[in-house]
Amino acid sequence: MRILVTGGAGFIGSALCRYLMGYTGDSVLNVDKLTYASNLASLAPIDSSPRYGFRQADICDSSHLDALLESFKPTAIVHLAAESHVDRSITGSEAFVQTNIVGTFRLLESTRRYWSQLPERQRRQFRFLQVSTDEVYGSLGRDGLFSEDTAYDPSSPYSASKAAADHLVMAWHRTYGLPTLISNCSNNYGPYQFPEKLIPLMILNAREGKSLPIYGNGQNVRDWLYVTDHARALYIILKHGRPGQTYNVGGANERTNVEVVERICSMMDQLLPASAPHARLIAYVQDRPGHDHRYAIDSSKLVGELGWKPEETFETGLSRTISWYLSNEAWWQPLRAGRYAGERLGLLLGQKVA
Repeated sequence: MRILVTGGAGFIGSALCRYLMGYTGDSVLNVDKLTYASNLASLAPIDSSPRYGFRQADICDSSHLDALLESFKPTAIVHLAAESHVDRSITGSEAFVQTNIVGTFRLLESTRRYWSQLPERQRRQFRFLQVSTDEVYGSLGRDGLFSEDTAYDPSSPYSASKAAADHLVMAWHRTYGLPTLISNCSNNYGPYQFPEKLIPLMILNAREGKSLPIYGNGQNVRDWLYVTDHARALYIILKHGRPGQTYNVGGANERTNVEVVERICSMMDQLLPASAPHARLIAYVQDRPGHDHRYAIDSSKLVGELGWKPEETFETGLSRTISWYLSNEAWWQPLRAGRYAGERLGLLLGQKVA
């Protein structure tokens, strides 16, 4: 395949690009705007491959998209370009509307123009995969799982923008026949994740002896998915998924936020015993507005129909992740020094830090 990946310099996008270069013979064009969370250093292991290319572009720029599609001639598109941090969406929602909704619309229209002029056989083989989130489903109670039939009920500006994008993708399939697929994943973690997210933030703060802030009472539950398992799932969906279908991707690793942080502290105690116990750094802070209580994914459709299953447990994945961050200061230190130093995000006007 010739796969155009939008947002390929981000966390999940770069993992997908590395997976495609390492485990397939496909060619990849990575199209990324290079916002604060993008990092070309995440592509360093593959950037010399003759099957890999990069172009800086904004998915809201239709003319640029048209030109890229015409020159690269993809047989598939994986759409990962998005503003993705809930806290930032609370205080800066316009960027989420522009990129996640308007950008998806512009990409769909450019794709439709390109796809409609392909020969019939190539039109049938073409695929467009929208990579979304379980947050579009809203919040679960103590029991139950999100399935592909769960009604959308987003709580944050971020999840609302992703829900809107999903609806656009499905509408372009039903109205125009564009062969689209949608995946909704649980919380990703692993190497190369921007340090504003929970797991890398806790690892780096613990390493530096800084506070480990946990929202509210720490009992919010997330299902954790190792990013390489997710990249493999996306490739399977792209290759074998049925157009018009949605596939949920989860790690089957439900943990409360405080359990995640406590496990990080325990592993850090073993790796850096001189600064143990790291759990002494845990601090409970005022909760995030609209904080969903629990997410949990039912991946049985993906497992049963397409044969995917996660290879990493939470323990093995977290161990790999911590070891990577402790060994790759050259990757994350410039981000901590120049883009994000670990400060609290998502505070409303007048809201105090704790």
